[in-house]
Amino acid sequence: MSLLARRRNKASINIIPLMDVLTILIFFFLVSMQFKEMTTLNLTLPKIESAGRNEFPERVLIGIDEEGQIFLENQAVPLSELESVLSRVSEVSNDVPVLVKAHNLTPLQTVTDIMDACRLNGLSKIRLQSR
Repeated sequence: MSLLARRRNKASINIIPLMDVLTILIFFFLVSMQFKEMTTLNLTLPKIESAGRNEFPERVLIGIDEEGQIFLENQAVPLSELESVLSRVSEVSNDVPVLVKAHNLTPLQTVTDIMDACRLNGLSKIRLQSR
């Protein structure tokens, strides 16, 4: 028997096949992911005859185009009618948030008039949406 110890080969992990598998998995997940929002899907919801409507929406959506035209829930309204709707909403609850979507060329006076109308009617949760 020899007293000299045999040299062992060092253990090594071949990382190239692991990188290939990882690349394929990442590519698969990127291709198979869907980046659609629920609002963009064309869904046909069933009708329920016995269900009632909510007293008020969970938020009030006000849009303003570049000419200063005001839209309440995507319907054109004058400022006076908007103020009456806001007063009816505030009678139900003052905690209803108001989301204002304004075009970047909208006159500042129109935006401040809407914010002032909200605050005068007791609605203080006003948010401006931007890109």
